[in-house]
Amino acid sequence: MKQLVRKAVFPIAGLGTRFLPATKASAKEMLPVVDKPLIQYAVEEAYAAGIRHMIFVTGRTKRSVEDHFDTAYELETELEAAGKKELLSVARSIAPDDMVCTYVRQSRALGLGHAVLCAKELVGQEPFAVLLADDLMVGKPSVTAQLVAQFNALQSSIVAVQDVPLEHTKRYGIVSGAVVADDLVEMTAIVEKPEPAKAPSTLAVAGRYVLSGNIFNELEALPRGVGGEIQLTDGIANLLRKEKVYAYRYAGKRYDCGSKLGFLQATVDLGEHHHEVGAEFSDWLSNRS
Repeated sequence: MKQLVRKAVFPIAGLGTRFLPATKASAKEMLPVVDKPLIQYAVEEAYAAGIRHMIFVTGRTKRSVEDHFDTAYELETELEAAGKKELLSVARSIAPDDMVCTYVRQSRALGLGHAVLCAKELVGQEPFAVLLADDLMVGKPSVTAQLVAQFNALQSSIVAVQDVPLEHTKRYGIVSGAVVADDLVEMTAIVEKPEPAKAPSTLAVAGRYVLSGNIFNELEALPRGVGGEIQLTDGIANLLRKEKVYAYRYAGKRYDCGSKLGFLQATVDLGEHHHEVGAEFSDWLSNRS
C-alpha cells in the first residue's frame, strides 16, 4: 500500500542572530516579507502540497509563531463588527479549519538533525516533509508539492537540490549519485559543506525534504558531530546506505532569507508581484533617483 505524506515538520528553534536586533525578542520566522511572515509562506507551501498536520519544533522565543496560527477572537470580532469582510477573510485564512498545528520544544540547540528528531513522537513511522522557513521557495506547483509528487511515484526519501557555483559548495550539503532523469538523481553520497576541491558535485540541498520515518532511527544512533550537533545530513548519509534516497532538481526560485541580502531580494521580488502594490512598487523602483 502506498504511503502518503500527511505531516510537515518546521524546525524553528534557532535564535536568528544574523538579524539582531530585530530578533532579540521576536522569532526570526515572524519577519515579514511584504505582508506575510516567513513561517506562513512555508506553511502555505506545505498546505498546497496536501499536507494538513503542521508540526513546529520551537524554542523559548517562539510564542509569537503559536499565536500567529491560533484564532484571534478579539481581532475577528472587531473586523466583523466593522464590516471589514476582506480583512476578516485574510485573518481566518492563516489557519484553515482543516489544518492542525502541533508544537514541541527543542530544549537544547543541538542541530537540525536533533530538531527533526524532536518531532519523532508526533510523526511516528510515516513519511513526512521538512521545511526550513529561512528558505523562502517560490514555485508552481509549490516546491513541497513537487517533492510529494516525486515521493508518491518513488515511495522513497527525496531532497530538493539546486545547482550552485563550485566556489559555493562550502555553504551547503552537497549530494552525488546516479542520474535517473534530467531532474532526478539516485543519491550515493551527501556531505556537509565540502571545500570546492573536495565537493563530489555542485548539487546543493535547498531546505526541503520528504523523508522516510526510518530517518529517526538513524538520527538516534548518530554521535554528535561538529559543534556538538546532530546533523540531518549525517542521518541522511546513513539512511541512503539502507534504502533509496533521491535528489530532485526543483522548478522554482529560492531566497535565502537567513541572510540579510536574501531577505531583501525576496522582499523586492515578491513586492513587485504583489497583487495590491506590485505595479506601483515596480514603477517606484524604476523611477527612483
